[in-house]
Amino acid sequence: MRPGGPPGSDLELEKQALTEQAQSLQSALDAIKKRLEELRSGPARRARRDAHGRPLGDCEDTRGMMIAIASGKGGTGKTTVSVNLARVCRFPVQLLDCDVEEPNAHLFLKGTLRRQEEVSILTPRVDPALCDGCGECSRLCQYHAIVSFGTQPLLFPELCHGCGGCAKVCPRHAIRDTGRRIGVVETLQSDHIELLQGRLDVGVAMAPPLIRAVKARLDNATPAILDAPPGTSCPVITTLNGADFVVLVTEPTPFGLHDLSLAVEMIAELGMRFGVVVNRMGIGDDRVHGFCLERNIPLLLEIPDDRRIAEAYSRGVLLVDALPEYRVCFEDLLQRTLGSPKAEEA
Repeated sequence: MRPGGPPGSDLELEKQALTEQAQSLQSALDAIKKRLEELRSGPARRARRDAHGRPLGDCEDTRGMMIAIASGKGGTGKTTVSVNLARVCRFPVQLLDCDVEEPNAHLFLKGTLRRQEEVSILTPRVDPALCDGCGECSRLCQYHAIVSFGTQPLLFPELCHGCGGCAKVCPRHAIRDTGRRIGVVETLQSDHIELLQGRLDVGVAMAPPLIRAVKARLDNATPAILDAPPGTSCPVITTLNGADFVVLVTEPTPFGLHDLSLAVEMIAELGMRFGVVVNRMGIGDDRVHGFCLERNIPLLLEIPDDRRIAEAYSRGVLLVDALPEYRVCFEDLLQRTLGSPKAEEA
C-alpha cells in the first residue's frame, strides 16, 4: 500500500501526485514571472541614463552595472576586449571569465589566487528498498536523466539539471538529492581587478550551472565585465542574463559576418542593448560595416590588424600596456558602455 491515500485507491494517489506537481510548477512559474518583471523594470540604476540611452557618466552610477562581452564564434577577441577594458578602469572592477570550459583571462592578469571553491549540483539517488517502480520521476524529467520502465529507475547523472523535481514527485520518498561536483570557482586579485573564473571539470557536459555559480559571487556595489563563451547556446544566454549592455566582438570576414548575424538575432530575442567591436580591421571587407549600418547597430570600436598586438598577446601582455596608444580606444569604449568617465592621464 502506498502512503498518502486510502488502501487500494490508485485514483486518489494519482490525484495527489498531480496536485503536488501542479503546485511545484506554479511556484516555478511565479518565480519566472517575478524575474521577468525585475528585468523589464530594472533597478533604479538602470534608469539613470543620458539622452542617448547610455549610462550616466559619473563613477557613482557604475556601481552594480554589468557589461557582457560576447560573439557568435570563438577566436574573435572577446578576452582581448574584456581584459583590456578592465585594465583601463581607474576604479575597482570585477572581471568574470564565464567561458568555464576554457578560461584564459588569468593568462593576462598577474595576480594572487585568493580562494578556490568547489561547485556541485543536485543529483538524485534512489533507495531500492522504497522504490516500487511507479515511474513518476521518469515522467516528470524532460531531460531523461532518470528513466523507469516499471522497474527501479536508471540514472544518467550527466543529463541531470539538478532541479530536484524527481524527489518532490516520488510518492514513496524513495529519491533524495546528493551533491555532484562539476567544477570550481577561483578568485584572483590583480591590482584593482578582481577576477572570478570557473573551471569546468573534465567530462562534465553542462556549463550553465557553473556559470551561475560564478555570477552568484558578483558584488552589487562593484561594476562587472563578463567574458562570455562563444556562440549563441545556453552558456551564452546564462552569461548575458541580467547584463546592462552587450558588446559583440566580430571580425570583417564572411565567417565573422555570418556568426555576428546569429548573435544579433539572439540579442534581439533577449531585448538587450548592444553594440559591435570589429577586431583585426583590414583583413577582410566592409560587409560587417554594411550590416551594422543597415540595422542601425552602433559600431563601438575598430581594432586594426596590427602585428604588434598579436606579438603582445602571444607573450600574455595586455594590449594597453604593450601599446599605450591604444589605451584611449578602450577608455572610449568604457565610456560608451559602462558609462565611466575617461581616465585622466596620470
